[in-house]
Formats: sequence, C-alpha cells, structure tokens
Amino acid sequence: MRFGIWAAMLAAALWGGPARAAWMEASSEHFVIYANDSEKDITRFAQQLERYHAGMAYVLGSQVAKPSPSNRVTVYVVKNAREVRQLHGGDNKFVGGFYVPRAGGSLAIVPAVQSANGAVTWSMIILLHEYAHHFLISTNVAAMPRWLSEGSAEFFASAKFEPDGSLWLGRPANHRAGELFYAQDVTAADLLDPTEYDKRKHTTYDAFYGKSWLLYHYLIFGGDRKGQLPRYTDLLAKGRGQRAAALEAFGDFDTLEKDLDRYLKQRKMTAVTLKPEKLAIGPVSLRALSAGEAEIMPVRIRSRRGVTREEATTLLVEARAVAAKYPDDAAVLAALAECEVDAGHDPEAIAAADAAIARDPSQVNAYVQKGLALFRQAEENEGDETARAAAYKAARAPFIALNRRENDHPLPLIYFYRSFVEQGQEPPKLAVDGLIRAVQLAPFDLGLRMTLGTTLLRLGRSPEARIVLGPVANNPHGGGMSAFAHRLIERMEKDPSWKGEDLGKEMPEDAEGEGGEGG
Repeated sequence: MRFGIWAAMLAAALWGGPARAAWMEASSEHFVIYANDSEKDITRFAQQLERYHAGMAYVLGSQVAKPSPSNRVTVYVVKNAREVRQLHGGDNKFVGGFYVPRAGGSLAIVPAVQSANGAVTWSMIILLHEYAHHFLISTNVAAMPRWLSEGSAEFFASAKFEPDGSLWLGRPANHRAGELFYAQDVTAADLLDPTEYDKRKHTTYDAFYGKSWLLYHYLIFGGDRKGQLPRYTDLLAKGRGQRAAALEAFGDFDTLEKDLDRYLKQRKMTAVTLKPEKLAIGPVSLRALSAGEAEIMPVRIRSRRGVTREEATTLLVEARAVAAKYPDDAAVLAALAECEVDAGHDPEAIAAADAAIARDPSQVNAYVQKGLALFRQAEENEGDETARAAAYKAARAPFIALNRRENDHPLPLIYFYRSFVEQGQEPPKLAVDGLIRAVQLAPFDLGLRMTLGTTLLRLGRSPEARIVLGPVANNPHGGGMSAFAHRLIERMEKDPSWKGEDLGKEMPEDAEGEGGEGG
C-alpha cells in the first residue's frame, strides 16, 4: 500500500550491538509485536505505539472500538532493511518497511526500530505514518482526498516520545525538508485540484508529501485560517467536489500559496505536547516464544507476507522440517497448515490445522487455514448441488467455530457471505449484514470494501455503495481497483437506478489491489 510509494525515501535506522537472545511477543490493546529483542526494548516499543494511538485519538477527538485480538496490527521486526526488501519483493532497493491491510491479519514488516525516547527515527516514522492511515480510515466514514490523507499522516508521524511518558505531535516534518526545498514543486492548487495535478507527467520525485504536510500543519496551527479545515471536510462530506470545496473553504489558491510560503519560512512552528495523564494505555503482556515458534518465525513471516505458488513450495520444505522437530507445538503446526494452504495441499493443511487445534484450541490461524482449505475444496467440488452444498457447509464449520471463540473476527463473517455467492445463491440478509459488519471491523481492507460496495450496488443500495467505495476510489496507490471503484461511483452518480447489470464492462484489466480477505 502506501509504504511502497514513500519508502523510497527511507534509510532505515537500525539498532547496533550484539545479537538478541530470544524471540518475544509483546501483546497490547491495538498491537502484537514479534521481535528478537530484550524485554525492556520490546515493552517500550509497544508502549510507544499505544501512546501514539492514544495521542491521535485525543487530538482528533476520535475513538476506535477495541479490536478483536486477531484484528490488531501485527508488527514483525526483522533483522535489517535488506531482509525487509527481500520480503517486500520487487526491485526497489530503498524499501525500508511496509504495511499490508487485511481483515483479520493487518501486518507491518519493519527493520529493528529505534524506540529510544526522543524524536523518532526513519524506521519509526514509516511505521507511525502507516498506522496513522490505519487509524484515520478506521475512524472516518467519508473518503479523504489524497493530500489530506498523506498530510495528516505526516503530521502525526513526526512524533517525539519523552521519558516521562509525554508525547509530542505535529512537530516539523524535518524528514520532508529536503523535498520541500529541492524536489519538483507542488502547489496548493495541485493538492486541492487533483485533476490538474494528474494531467502532468510525474517522472521525478516531487514535493507532494512535504507540501501536503505543510498545508495540513498550516491549517491546524496557522491561526489565521481557523475553522477552514472543518468547513472543507464538511463540504466534501456533503458531496461538493474537491476543487469547489477548497475554493469555498480556503478562498483563492494563489493567496493560499503565498501564505504557505511565508509559513514555511518562519523560524519556529507550533506543536502539541500531551502529558501522560492524557495518554492512558493498557498493559503490555510479554511472552517468550517457544523454541519451535522461534525457529519457524522466519517461515511464518514470509507466509504471512504472501508468497507465489513456487515460493510456497520451497517454503513448505522448511516448514515441514521445523514441524518434524516440534511435532507437538501447536503454533508450529498452525504455521505449517498455512504453508500447506499456500502450496495448494488442502488435505495436508486440514490435517495440520486439526493437529494444532487438538493441542491448543486457541490457535486462531489453524481455524482460518482449515477453513481456507475446505473452501478451496468446495470450489473445486464438481458433484451435484447437494454435494456442493454439503461441501460449503463443511467449509463454514471452522469459521463458525472461530466466530464462537472470537465474535468480532471479520473472516467468519466474510466467508459466511462467500459460501452463498460461490454456490451461485443469493446471499440472505443475514450474510449481507455480516459483510457490512466485517467492513465496520476492518474498514482498512480495501478489497473487502470493494466486495461490499458491489454487493450493495446489486441490491439497489447505491448511496451506501458510494460511501463504502469512496476510500477505494481515493486510494492513490490502489491501481486498477481504485480506477474500478471510481468508475462505479461516477456511473452511480449519473444513473442512480443502475444496479450493476453490466458490471464487468467497468472493470479494468488490473482491477486488483493490496488488502485481501486473509489467507
């Protein structure tokens, strides 16, 4: 998602010193962190992330419902930036971390993050920027223009953690100073009227992120434009176009540009500091991973990231070797089940998942992987209607069991809906309501939003569909899926009676994006 765009600016700051002794899990209200690190450092890291969440909630006046355990963001801390690049894939040699938003499985993969008190380092900025996106999309029903999304994320990411538990937000984004002064210029008009910005060819790195931060910071702290940003967002929420809303709220773009230039050149900028009493956070639970969990962790991270079938076949050899050494470790068996699913070995995946659940019924991933394997078997079932119905009933069973253990896990709701669609049946109201609830639980999963948006369209609920699809259409890195959502919204606006009868005609060939439904 967004990591892939601006990670090219990253030179990740790494911890020095000797190798750490053991893999640890730090579990808190909104995060699960896995790192080969000391108890002290991983605890401080988890507390800082929780304080950051609390600080955003306080400043924005927004509260996010406590996520179910499996819907927290999982942070995997790997050895260095080189390992991050290998996991990310592609040929971008500057990638220093990335985030994948998935219902029931959002994850971030970062190098060792310097969590010492003080101003945050590059690697921490990356993580805080992406979590800001995660938080903002979880607390806003309406879609945000790209500049507002990126500017606000930059605003919060330049944080500073004090030893007494205080938190600074809105500090100058010094990491953007170079692009603001030396990169290709981006004007306020470019930000506020994206049609003009998009008309130009962007062959070199420009100041979009820096200028977005500057405009957001100015509207928050500038003083002479108080109330204009809420006015702007209110106009957008009422359906006003981006350019029209900006002109009504901010006035002449050239005047705004001159004001921004003066603001950038001033010697000091305002920031906000939040004392510890305003940042109430819950406890951080620590657990040392078992020997088997620690040994299979590299396999688990690669599988969680996502692999091709060829990569999965190679990875499975490693997973089976670890499982042979630790045949009674439920976490190892659950990881093995995921590798078997990735490699297309459904019976073996089901056997490994059953073995994991038998040893530890709390192994959530084992239920998920068993369900995925059974769903694939059901999809391939060529029997009569009765046989297919029985296969899908069996496929639903692990997700139903998971739902009983974790009522707000989104995947059981998603696959309950899919079990009807994949049989060619009209999903009942209960299944559609479950899909709506899944989006409420995981609004950051754009693929899931796409599924719900097209479902609501076919049901004749186009006003709701437009709201659901807004963040997909406005995602600047969504590729074909974003273009598809944008076309659907335009068509619904032109023809409110349209129910997607010829939906396929609107779909670009590359209408896929990051953020699936698990697996």
